[in-house]
Amino acid sequence: MTSSLAIIGRPNVGKSSLFNKLVKKRSAIVTNLSGVTRDKNIGFARISNSNYLIIDTGGINDTGDKLSNDISEHAWDAAIESEIIYVVVDGSEDLTATDLDILSQVRKLNKKFFVVVNKTDKKTNSSVQEELQKKGYLNKFIISAEHSIGIDEIRKNIKEYITPQDASVNNDNLKIAIVGRPNSGKSTFLNSVAKENRAIVSDLPGTTIDSIETKVNYNDKEMTLIDTAGISRKYNKSGKVEYFSYIKTIDAINRSTLVLVFLDITSGLVDQDLRIINLAKLEGKPIIIVVNKIDLVKKSEEKKFFDDIKFRNPIFQNLNMVKISAKNNVGIDYLVKKAVTTFELASKKFTTRRLNNLIDKALDAVNVPSYGGREIKIKYVNFGGNFPTKLIIHSNFNNSKIPSNFRRYLTKFYEKELLLKGVDVQLFFKKSVNPFENKKNELSPRQKKKRKRHITYLKKKKK
Repeated sequence: MTSSLAIIGRPNVGKSSLFNKLVKKRSAIVTNLSGVTRDKNIGFARISNSNYLIIDTGGINDTGDKLSNDISEHAWDAAIESEIIYVVVDGSEDLTATDLDILSQVRKLNKKFFVVVNKTDKKTNSSVQEELQKKGYLNKFIISAEHSIGIDEIRKNIKEYITPQDASVNNDNLKIAIVGRPNSGKSTFLNSVAKENRAIVSDLPGTTIDSIETKVNYNDKEMTLIDTAGISRKYNKSGKVEYFSYIKTIDAINRSTLVLVFLDITSGLVDQDLRIINLAKLEGKPIIIVVNKIDLVKKSEEKKFFDDIKFRNPIFQNLNMVKISAKNNVGIDYLVKKAVTTFELASKKFTTRRLNNLIDKALDAVNVPSYGGREIKIKYVNFGGNFPTKLIIHSNFNNSKIPSNFRRYLTKFYEKELLLKGVDVQLFFKKSVNPFENKKNELSPRQKKKRKRHITYLKKKKK
């Protein structure tokens, strides 16, 4: 069983809207059309500085066609493997036969579940709440995901019933997640660093199906390595094992303090490699790209690999790239040293004085843009935390008003000046609050007397 929450229900009841509200990202497409969500979406709800794994599923339907059956099967797999289940129903309509069937099936699973009555902001004559009461479904939430009504109660419930994913995360320790496509040499690397056959190695892809956590001491440096299952392009359409191996990989990235993304030089750079790199970037972790199996290609083939147009993708900017042969133990020492150095950079804290000196330098070198006819003014910058490295910029505008090109410029400037190669830097613009805004200037009794004497004096002077 996975420590997670599965959101299930028939199509178009608002499961994806609820998912997006909880993870605070528009990860799932939301529309009035039914059946838009087909594959499972995975995200983390950040509650009280802890991450909780949330799984959005496709609509369960009994139309009988193969696609609907596959979507329903994947939804039930997620429900079976999760710690608790939310069954979402449409509060603007009466319960349907499909709703009742889903509730009946969930009850048979003997798991903790809650009914989420969504779309209650719509004024209708629906008797869904009375029907649920009659049928004994008492654990329920009345919400409107679209308008954020009842979401706070949902968050409290998640915190109470789900084990947080990062309960054991300690950012003071080097914990390395080893991720990549199947058969890219991840387990071979683990065995090389651990100096023992900790993971089974085979030419067949998909040998590792669970995350393997190993504590090692390499050249007097303590670290934890997490070997993960390879993420294939069709993990969403594969069986239950592949899907939950993917969840374990996401969990490993979330718990780590550094991510090694393995590329197989013999199979070239493919779109799935870019997707895996993006997964690590979304979690704000420092990343090193590891190009493995260099012993199997000629120099000309190696050059062709690095000349691939995909390497021009902005995702590779500010990332370290290390070439190794895990099988022949080539480049392992250098890679571990680079990992330790990158982790130390990601753990660094910066003084407000240094950050402010740099922002002055950055603004002198560029024309500061405007928003709504007003120039963007930056008052000061302070350090906000690590993993990712957060810089809080106090300005006269908040995040949403800052042009993306100006944000990119400042991000790259700080990455370069602070020598944060391989470290994710995130800027947060915070609008400074004027303490006197909309505040009436009340005179004290003494000021009123003084004002009166002054007016009297001016009147006498005129005479």
